[in-house]
Amino acid sequence: MSIATVLATRSRLPSPVPAGVEVRRHGVEFDSVTKRFATGTLALDNVSLVAAPGEFVTVVGPSGCGKSTLLRLAAGLSEPTAGTVRMGGARLGYVFQEATLLPWRSVRANVELTGELRGVPRAVRRRKAQEAIDLVGLTGFEKQLPGQLSGGMRMRVSIARAFAGDPDLMLFDEPFGALDEITRLTMQVELQRIVAQSGVTGLFITHSVSEAVYLSTRVVVMSARPGRIVAEIDVPFAYPRPPELRYEQSFTDITAAVSTALEGGHR
Repeated sequence: MSIATVLATRSRLPSPVPAGVEVRRHGVEFDSVTKRFATGTLALDNVSLVAAPGEFVTVVGPSGCGKSTLLRLAAGLSEPTAGTVRMGGARLGYVFQEATLLPWRSVRANVELTGELRGVPRAVRRRKAQEAIDLVGLTGFEKQLPGQLSGGMRMRVSIARAFAGDPDLMLFDEPFGALDEITRLTMQVELQRIVAQSGVTGLFITHSVSEAVYLSTRVVVMSARPGRIVAEIDVPFAYPRPPELRYEQSFTDITAAVSTALEGGHR
């Protein structure tokens, strides 16, 4: 299914991006993608998936089903054995499971790192870094070191570093998995705000069904290895989504549908 087809068939769904914010031009398309590693392990088998511009798509599945492999393929860190990954020249931002900050560098210096490595002029990368720091709500903490920050704040720095590169497509590899429950719920609310303000397309990996439904325009469910797509479930709630949405029956119904698909794909 092409990006154009997805846009046509899913135009009824709410977008995380509010009116007045420009949607970035690029998404990502996996067309019949298979990935077999040199060891012989078949990680992904004939996966076709689209995250169209302005969508926020979350992938859930059991451990080892190839979720992170999808992100690595999108990022160009790995090549498919068969099939095609298309991004149309999208600029990428990548947020890992751990914050992966340099402990001797300040918040500002960590956020500037990507631009520094790319040779971006100092004044430009300083401006981009400050915009990203403001976006994630860390204004005033620019001079702090990572060891002086909470786990949630360190993850905000990691997200800011990714956004400082002015991405079209953001890849999230289970970034909230190591956080405590209260911080995780708070970060979900904050991520909605950040994505809405930036207009990026999101591809998010998680083991949490509730997190997937709360964040996404669409949840993609994968089977046990080799990873195949067993279900795609639309999430029709308008953005911004209040935290209380998690307790409503309509939300529970969708999480139940995702959980049922996940259980079926695991067997």
